[in-house]
Amino acid sequence: MSKISVIGLDVGSKRIGVAGCDGTGMIATGLFTLERSSFEQDVEMLRELVISREATLLVVGLPYTLDGELGKQAQRVQKFANRLGRALNLPIEYADERLTSVAAEEMMIASGRSPRDNKGEVDRRAAAIILQQWLDQRRTKIVKI
Repeated sequence: MSKISVIGLDVGSKRIGVAGCDGTGMIATGLFTLERSSFEQDVEMLRELVISREATLLVVGLPYTLDGELGKQAQRVQKFANRLGRALNLPIEYADERLTSVAAEEMMIASGRSPRDNKGEVDRRAAAIILQQWLDQRRTKIVKI
């Protein structure tokens, strides 16, 4: 099995949740939450991560509406992600992120933590869920081939 290094992003207007996976592509883990400032500063923070992890792909959560349409927020995320991919010279793949923040909040509540007081942790966990779903789907596709 070849090594894989993918970074998952949960892009919001104030924060970006960031996740990475182990080298086997089996387990996604929340890494940190980036407080958004300027595009250039966001890129530099992520560039350091891309270099240190030798990342080859960005998986970005796309916030479809509940009926499966691409709304205005999804279009904003795509615009940002495409620009980010060009700046980092990395391909982008999108993953459906519907309800990932809800799942992240439920996980926090179950562990006795308040989502309201830890919004950065919600974003980081949501990024890990997005990346984990992408990894699981990728593995399923490989097994079917």
